[in-house]
Amino acid sequence: MSRKILLFIATSLDGFIAKEDDGLQWLYDTKEEGDNGYSEMYETIDTTIMGKRTYDYVMEQTETFPYPDKKCYVFTTLEQGSTDNVEFVNGDVVAFVKKLKAQEGSNIWMVGGAGILDAFIKEDLIDEYIITVTPHILGTGIPLFKEKNPQIALTLQETKRFGQFVQLHYQVQRQN
Repeated sequence: MSRKILLFIATSLDGFIAKEDDGLQWLYDTKEEGDNGYSEMYETIDTTIMGKRTYDYVMEQTETFPYPDKKCYVFTTLEQGSTDNVEFVNGDVVAFVKKLKAQEGSNIWMVGGAGILDAFIKEDLIDEYIITVTPHILGTGIPLFKEKNPQIALTLQETKRFGQFVQLHYQVQRQN
């Protein structure tokens, strides 16, 4: 059985994951209940994947790397090699992820951002979508889903309410 790739992400009601300037203040301004399921999800993973822009944003927002106990891959065309916390990946995303999924281990968290997420959706690499809808209509911003995605059938696993947030957990239906 191969590892699963999870998308665990928050989106505004109108489908934006950030403002056009990458701003997330609107998300932090909402009173939340606990950590909105983050800890529970985090315990199921041993690997994170993200794009370079998301990595840079995370590093600007935190004093210490937030996932030191996980194997972390950052997809980029700009950097090579690795740091104490991440390995930069420059090659074919699809081939890399298929190889990663075939290895022993726990689930893999697709952290974001929009560019790498779009590639994962278009290649149907996400196995579970855990999407937390926030009580905001932003009007503009960085969309969770871009255009021309393939049709993907999902099965609702559960819904949870965390204060003003609603979490939808879907599993991708795959033909074996």
